[in-house]
Amino acid sequence: MEASPLGSVDKALLALDTLAGFGAAGAPLATLAQAVGVSKPTLHRTLAALRHRGYAEQTSDGAYRLGPSALALGSSYLAEENLPALLHPALTALSEAVDELVHLGVLAGREVVYLDKVEPQRAVRVWSAVGRRRAAATTALGRALLSVQELDDGALERFAGGNTPAEHLRDVLADARRTGVAGETEENERGIACIAVPLLRAGRGVAAVSITAPVERLRGAARTERVDALRELLPPLLPAGLSVPPTSA
Repeated sequence: MEASPLGSVDKALLALDTLAGFGAAGAPLATLAQAVGVSKPTLHRTLAALRHRGYAEQTSDGAYRLGPSALALGSSYLAEENLPALLHPALTALSEAVDELVHLGVLAGREVVYLDKVEPQRAVRVWSAVGRRRAAATTALGRALLSVQELDDGALERFAGGNTPAEHLRDVLADARRTGVAGETEENERGIACIAVPLLRAGRGVAAVSITAPVERLRGAARTERVDALRELLPPLLPAGLSVPPTSA
């Protein structure tokens, strides 16, 4: 591997990577120094600088672990306002692979907000606009995000509202949890269907990606192909820190 152009910075980055590997419990100085491959005095100085800026902290038993500044970096990187730019290449690749309309959306209260879309080469018989809002309970994007939340009966009723029966929403969310993919057929537009997967960060749903197409292209083998694209093609294209949930189906 080519040597780092600035050794001190490289040591600090290696220290951060090593701290991340030890998780919330952290590790003592000697263990970290061995893992990083530097002397204890050298690493102690590096950790002191990281602690000064909040990128490392020391526990009551003397162990070192990542600090709040390091954790905030990940949150800022994957903040809602950054998601369209970060995920647009993945949406483009997915749309080209299935030749269908692809959306990115997030939850806002009981609604889904559409943050980005990529249209296919062929004509699409569906109205679509970035910034539009739809009831989460009736959209594949919303159902995908709700499927990774713990909803009690009251929350389920609130999301269902007057948009769909609560029992129907309960059933479709249970199916989405089992398969990892949520869907809806002609619940928003006649002749149009949609399937979606949630995007997780540290186990929490932060956004969802959907494929929207005429009903005839989301049935049978064609639907299976598009589900496979969401489950298999999309994940390797996601930015670091984002994933789709495992399936039990």
